[in-house]
Amino acid sequence: MTKPMKIDFVSDVSCPWCIIGLGGLEEALSRVGDLVDATITLQPFELNPDMPPEGQNLGEHVFQKYGATPEQSAANREHIRARAAEVGFTIATTADSRIYNTFDAHRLLHWAGLEGRQLPLKRALFEAYFTRGENPGDHEVLVAAAERVGLDPVEAREVLASGRFADHVRSLERQWYEAGISSVPAIIIDGKYLISGGQPADAFERALRTIAAEA
Repeated sequence: MTKPMKIDFVSDVSCPWCIIGLGGLEEALSRVGDLVDATITLQPFELNPDMPPEGQNLGEHVFQKYGATPEQSAANREHIRARAAEVGFTIATTADSRIYNTFDAHRLLHWAGLEGRQLPLKRALFEAYFTRGENPGDHEVLVAAAERVGLDPVEAREVLASGRFADHVRSLERQWYEAGISSVPAIIIDGKYLISGGQPADAFERALRTIAAEA
């Protein structure tokens, strides 16, 4: 019997582990086939909500936030690059890349969800930032990503210019923070099962099968 499953995927556009986690989850869902009928909703989380529009150098940011040396940062980037490649994604960030504010990206993703194009837009924004090095807070970058996945660029531009969904997105962010989410990706299944981090497909598959069996 097919088990309906509601999956909240809490993540940020500037989080490389979110790419890895999403890829692992989608691969696991393809493996379990008709066992699970999943509905994935992307939920907003800002790793750096106070980041100014001009952003910050990645190496500088990682040192300030985590105390990582340039050598440690380079090794971590290589590890992440390899894990992302396993799910078919190209990460091309370097020590000279920048971290940007992602709040407007989350507003646009919320709108895309209403239009039924949330996951494609998320992938397009990941590619814009991690593969091409574009600023996911730049409205032109956001509108171009929306158009690439079949969304109306005129309406996308209006959403961004008007500040639409700002209060709702901030409310959702508070909701997840108050629920105890402090790092991403956080994957909440049916409102009660939490899977944390960029897990491989095998781990997601085991969890999905276990949850489906318990139901």
